[in-house]
Amino acid sequence: MSKLEKLRPSGLHHNPAYSHVVAASGARTIYIAGQVSTDEEGRVVGEGDIAAQTTQVMHNIGLALKAAGASYADIVKITTFVVGYKPELRPIIGKARSVFFEGMEPPASTLVGVTALAAPEWLIEIEAVAVVD
Repeated sequence: MSKLEKLRPSGLHHNPAYSHVVAASGARTIYIAGQVSTDEEGRVVGEGDIAAQTTQVMHNIGLALKAAGASYADIVKITTFVVGYKPELRPIIGKARSVFFEGMEPPASTLVGVTALAAPEWLIEIEAVAVVD
């Protein structure tokens, strides 16, 4: 059986939006490629809307998790890439993302501002690592 432990290291500011450290033991690791805001047919969802795109990206991550026999609770690390990042985008992204982690400790997280993604209409891309039995 896997064991996930979300740690709060002393000396690091605790932010309820993410965990600094997640330790996993005795488990299988799942790596989810960067997901973007496209639907099953490849159409962009939420063009120009960072909140709508974040929601679609997180939905897509959920589909990938399900295919691997995992859930959002199994995510230990996410990395978020945001085109043209500005500090005022962080709470918008955080609010849209938090719905998927409601009632649980969020995973370790990194947010990176980038100049572009693979398609110009994509505003956000998120990759994830999950750990399951």
